[in-house]
Amino acid sequence: MSTHAKRERLLLADLLEAAGPEALTLCDGWKTRDLAAHVVVRERRADAAGGLLLGALRSRLERVQAEFAAKPYEELIQLIRTGPPRLSPYAIKQVEEGANTVEFYVHGEDVRRAQPDWSPRILDPVFSDALWARLEKAARMLGRKAPVGLVLRRPNGQTAVARRGTPVVTVTGEPGELTMFAFGRQSSADVEIEGEKDAVDRLRETKQLGF
Repeated sequence: MSTHAKRERLLLADLLEAAGPEALTLCDGWKTRDLAAHVVVRERRADAAGGLLLGALRSRLERVQAEFAAKPYEELIQLIRTGPPRLSPYAIKQVEEGANTVEFYVHGEDVRRAQPDWSPRILDPVFSDALWARLEKAARMLGRKAPVGLVLRRPNGQTAVARRGTPVVTVTGEPGELTMFAFGRQSSADVEIEGEKDAVDRLRETKQLGF
């Protein structure tokens, strides 16, 4: 049975393949080759992937990721498609679904939205609800460095408080767009932002949203 993470994995691989190794992405300083290497290292090199969270391991992560980025691009795409090694925690369906659904969705959009001729992706309601459920759970973590109070709101009125405080800025959009916004892609997210002008400007400009 297919899962959200599995579908997003294959879509990400297709987007990376179609864009080629030197295309721009929404990740500052990364081309598609770098993004593909990041995805592979995160799943296959636990000894280096810790650098995503721990500053002390950052230099090792950068070195290993550079090594993978130097591999043939087609090999990286195939490693993404085939998924993690059998003994990896990511090979457990529940772990992959929890850890990779949003990861792969966001990175897929990082590729899609950086292209000059990109067109919006229409998400099915089930997947939108799945993204919202994850956003609700992670909202406080994602918004912990927001410079103002931050509320995320779906068009149907459901809300998640990402950061308490004043002044408050409310960001309204579909779950996929709110996910992009909360993961630091503010300028590329199709959302409506309400609040005091200064607070809105500060939120738009911060580069500290997301993990």
